[in-house]
Amino acid sequence: MVFPEIPNLHALLVLVLTVIALALFSRDRLPLETSSLIILVALTLGLTLFPYQTEQKTLNPVDLFSGFGHQALIAVCALMVAGQGLVRTGALEPVGRMLSRRWGRWPQLSLLATLLLAALLSAFVNNTPIVVLLLPILVSVAMRTGHSPARVLMPMGLATLLGGMGTTIGTSTNLLVVSVAADMGLREIGMFDFLLPAGIAGSLGIAYLWLIAPRLLPPRETPMSDVSPRIFSAELSIGEESPLIGETLAVAITRTDGRLKVERIRRGTDTFLVPIPDIMLKAGDRLLVNDTPARLKEFEQILGVALYSGGKLVDEEHPLQAKDQQIAEVVVVRGSSVSGVSLRRVRFIQRYNLVVLALHRQGRAVWSGGSELADILLQVSDVLLVQGSKSQIAALKKDSNMLVLDATSDLPYTAKAPLALAIMALIVLLAAFGILPIAVSAVFGALLLIVTGCLTWRDATSALSAQVILIVVASLALGAALLETGGTTYITQIFIYLTQGASPAVVLSGLMLLMAVLTNIVSNNAAAVIGTPVAVSIAQQLGLPPEAFVLGVLFGANMSYATPMGYQTNLLVMNAGGYTFSDFVRIGVPLCLLMWLSLSLLLPVLYGF
Repeated sequence: MVFPEIPNLHALLVLVLTVIALALFSRDRLPLETSSLIILVALTLGLTLFPYQTEQKTLNPVDLFSGFGHQALIAVCALMVAGQGLVRTGALEPVGRMLSRRWGRWPQLSLLATLLLAALLSAFVNNTPIVVLLLPILVSVAMRTGHSPARVLMPMGLATLLGGMGTTIGTSTNLLVVSVAADMGLREIGMFDFLLPAGIAGSLGIAYLWLIAPRLLPPRETPMSDVSPRIFSAELSIGEESPLIGETLAVAITRTDGRLKVERIRRGTDTFLVPIPDIMLKAGDRLLVNDTPARLKEFEQILGVALYSGGKLVDEEHPLQAKDQQIAEVVVVRGSSVSGVSLRRVRFIQRYNLVVLALHRQGRAVWSGGSELADILLQVSDVLLVQGSKSQIAALKKDSNMLVLDATSDLPYTAKAPLALAIMALIVLLAAFGILPIAVSAVFGALLLIVTGCLTWRDATSALSAQVILIVVASLALGAALLETGGTTYITQIFIYLTQGASPAVVLSGLMLLMAVLTNIVSNNAAAVIGTPVAVSIAQQLGLPPEAFVLGVLFGANMSYATPMGYQTNLLVMNAGGYTFSDFVRIGVPLCLLMWLSLSLLLPVLYGF
């Protein structure tokens, strides 16, 4: 077999743009939505200025925007809204409470139950809220039992990825692969059509994560492991009616039985006083102290002072004075938009309707010179002690910039949780029995959630991710351009040339391995959309069932276990567990090999070649 001939100029340019796209998608400093928009504009603008024409037709650049109305994207967005309904109503609260109760008594069996539950839930719900639900539970339980959270957080996160590849709605990648294959004329793959190979391989993966992975992970000191006791820096403000006015600092310390440790006293805007015991306290003074959350609140009551934050005193108009006040500890996660920004700059109070009472930074001092708490630049793994109403703290749990700790004591829950669960089940059943396409059933379910009050429109729109939308649209446009210009055919010919003489099973295995490598470097959606047409073309040229090769792409694109940037939940777990890049390689590469080998054996057997 001779090496394939060079394709036309348009196909070559689209192939070059594909390589550029994969490079851009792997750049951490460039937002994924920006990379996606660059590729989309480059494709449409290029084909407008230099049209691609054949004897049969002309490729219309505007057609490349059709991804915004593609059924896969519609289904993905609707399912994100449906998943938000489960989170918003607290429908998963019983899950968290059950796991929290059992971890202390049967840790090993509880780990297995956690992995199985995480995988099962992720087959039907986006895995990000599952990880957000389980992270604080596992951290809290590990601390109480004296174990390292690092031994369990990564296995839990990877278990959600294993579960997500079991159904067509498990991940956006699955929906894209199935939809693109259907667009190319293949029989539409049903929701549970590949559950058997996914279940068998996934079971092996779960066993590995349960029995082997925790032993390969070192007992790292995680950013959230020093939770008892945690020391925070805060300001105690002496109001106009405080009983401390006219008293000495020594009196204030005596009232707390000597537990109050004042580092400095702020008087006015720029004056800092040394905390001499004989200094007379005045209205407006702020005592800069370091202590645990419980003690800070106790000092507030004993001394008749208020916790001061963000340049504002807490008053009756502020949410802190609401009847359902709560204190929560939240972590700034990796990739957060508030990282590197001060509380004042991010307008934390106005944005979240919460007041930051204190800041903890792994034992390091956070006060310097004349800085205020509101002016300190936040860093990844900073822990903020926030106070506000129950509803505002519950809302913060759905914010991707923060991770709320100790969520087991107060998960959001409403009377509509059973209704949200029923609507989610309806979405799945309507699609599973072929009554409605998944895009239609998911949109129908999203409407029901809004009409029944499980979600508001604000909740629904906040569930949508611009990053997911743009990467899906850009990937679909790139895949369509490759297909129309002949780029897909050229890639297929090269792949067949390189694998000539190999058995069909080896060709399928090689394609799956290629997708597994790509998905750990670039976006899994991009790898899936580019790989699906190639898989169909390879199968057609070899005269083999195309569904087997499409599933090879689907499974390979889901194997994003080996790098932190492989999937967004990997980054969340990396921050919470204090993992390094090498930790993901140590655990993820064996898991990738295990899944690749098992599926390489299963798919040829199931499809008879």
